[in-house]
This record gives sequence, C-alpha cells and structure tokens, in this order.
Amino acid sequence: MTVAKEHAARRGVIGAINEAHHRAVLGLYMVIVLAHWAEHLVQAYQIWVLGWARPQARGVLGMPFPWLVSSEWLHYGYAIVMLIGLFALRPGFVGRARTWWTIALAIQFWHHIEHLFLLLQVQAGFLLPGTSVPTSFAQLLIPRVELHLFYNSIVFLPMIVAMYLHLRPNEQELQLQRCNCTLEGRQRLAATNSGS
Repeated sequence: MTVAKEHAARRGVIGAINEAHHRAVLGLYMVIVLAHWAEHLVQAYQIWVLGWARPQARGVLGMPFPWLVSSEWLHYGYAIVMLIGLFALRPGFVGRARTWWTIALAIQFWHHIEHLFLLLQVQAGFLLPGTSVPTSFAQLLIPRVELHLFYNSIVFLPMIVAMYLHLRPNEQELQLQRCNCTLEGRQRLAATNSGS
C-alpha cells in the first residue's frame, strides 16, 4: 500500500474524499447542486415568464411526477444531502475558500432547519395558526417559491466563491491544500503515491 493510500485509510472516507478524491466528489456534488438549482429556475420561469399558476409550475421533474413538488420528504432529503455534502467536503478547503464554504454550510444548516420544520408539520399533522399548508418560519414573510429560490441563491453564491478561491489558492493556501483539485495538488499526490 502506498504512503498516500495508508494515510487516506487512516483518515477514512472523509480523508479520501478530501484528498485523493476531492476533485471527483466535488464535481459530482456540484452536478447535484446545479440540477436542483435548475429545477428552481425552471419553476420561476414557469411562474414569472410563462404566467403559469403556482400549483402548475412544478419545474422539470415535477411535470411528469407532480407528487415530487409536494413531497416534504424529497425536499428535506435534498436539504440534508446538501448539508452532508457541505460538511463532508469542508476539510478539503483551506484559507479563504474554507471561510466561504463555511458560510454556505451555515446558511444551509438554517435552510435544513426550515425543511425539517416543514417535514415535522406533515408528519405530525399540525399547521401553524393561520396557515392552510405546512409553512416554514421565513415563509410567514416570503412566499415559498421566492423563499427557496432565495435560499438556494444564498447557499450557492458562497459555494461558487469558495470553489473559485479553492482552484486559485495563494502560496500559503497551496502549501496547506491536501487535495487533487489543482495541478500542484495532483502532482503532490502523484509524488506521494510513487513513494518519493
């Protein structure tokens, strides 16, 4: 077993994700994030450009599978996947990129709480006073479509800043990075794997 593989094995799955496999896992995670983001954008387009009524504006997947839009389990599931991904990938970020990634993580934690509250309302069969559907805290002030478009935006933007900075580290950050996202990182991991 090479030195790098022994080190990754000692650190477990999180170590492997944030070192030798950071680039691939981060890429897969971003595909999931962008697909979800596209769903919200299509739904917004259906409402504000096409003039569809909100119940008919279900995004791309919601058109053939309408139950997806109203499934609090699905929405909560995505919120938890986002939270787990942000948490699990965080050790691979250093310096300025880590700060921005942590901001996205903190915002997503709150977004997850909102979805958990919606899910609990459905599961327990209770509604907030004065509401006719499960309603999150912030949804008392902002309609659901706009609120979730906002939440996804304010989580996504610091993620993009983090990734930009992660792929363009300064000298100090480059020395701290242990992942394969930059050319220097791939070269360092290759040298470690070859035992030199």
